[in-house]
Amino acid sequence: MEKVLKKLADELNSLDEASLISLWDKYYERVQNFTPSREWEEDILILSMIQSVRWKNQLFNQCLSRQSETPAQPDEKKSSLRPVRRNKVKKSAKVLSFKSRE
Repeated sequence: MEKVLKKLADELNSLDEASLISLWDKYYERVQNFTPSREWEEDILILSMIQSVRWKNQLFNQCLSRQSETPAQPDEKKSSLRPVRRNKVKKSAKVLSFKSRE
């Protein structure tokens, strides 16, 4: 099982984020129309993989930015990961809500 997951992660990591993000709307729309089917399950997994690449890249960039701002000292404890606050205008993000529509 772990070998399969590592292979999937390796393949996913090799894909271009911009190309993946261009598919986000398509799969978001598809999962909005729930049908108890294998196809819907695959669509939600695809959407989740697209989201995970975006999240991974954001976290990577935050860690890299934090590392370059303060050079690590050998005796210094590593701080917990917190979002980097920037004074830039941020693009609006699409946040999925998994609440019931009832």
